[in-house]
Amino acid sequence: MSPFIHAKIHSKKYGGVPDDYLPVDEFIDSSKTHYANIKHRAILHSSFGIYLAEQVFGPTITISTGKQVCVRELVIDHIMQDLGFIPTMEQYLVNMEAQPWMSGTRKTEKAHAKFIKLED
Repeated sequence: MSPFIHAKIHSKKYGGVPDDYLPVDEFIDSSKTHYANIKHRAILHSSFGIYLAEQVFGPTITISTGKQVCVRELVIDHIMQDLGFIPTMEQYLVNMEAQPWMSGTRKTEKAHAKFIKLED
């Protein structure tokens, strides 16, 4: 579902116009711009994404009618519309195989090798 469709649903539920909600819905779907695959949802469609949205937008947004709307509720609604439940980061990551580069070891080894080469 596109951010605008989510925003239209929010405007019907909470009042105001879709443009009031579009920044929040675009934020939650922003990972799609970097990974155009349904897996993009692993980044912000989770309890962690709810937390991040509150850090970015604050606990509420003020819509065009002057009403304050809870960001947490908007993001929960968005995720529920897409997935039907709120997954945790663990649910996304539990089956992901750890790669050697994730530990930073490869970066350290390359930096060390470069340093040794410079001294030779």
